[in-house]
Amino acid sequence: MLAFDECVSEEFLKLYVAYKAETNFVDIIPQAKRLRLVLNMRFADIQDPRGLCRDITNLGKWGNGDVEVLLDNFDDLTYVMGLIRQSFDYQMIKD
Repeated sequence: MLAFDECVSEEFLKLYVAYKAETNFVDIIPQAKRLRLVLNMRFADIQDPRGLCRDITNLGKWGNGDVEVLLDNFDDLTYVMGLIRQSFDYQMIKD
């Protein structure tokens, strides 16, 4: 994610790792057997043909955003990186 753009920074917080440009575009919460990712964009705006994303708009959560993705299979990494890229692009276009 740091390779997306030179403006991207990484911040290690107590419960998650935040990747941000203007603000967080993805928060990664490490769990025992997977990574929980929270994408900072509206659920209605994500393009997810495989249906890996979940709408967490009105749920309590760590991180910022309305889209949750669980990464528990290395084979899904390229696809999930595409979802993260959508969140980054959403933030850059929105501002």
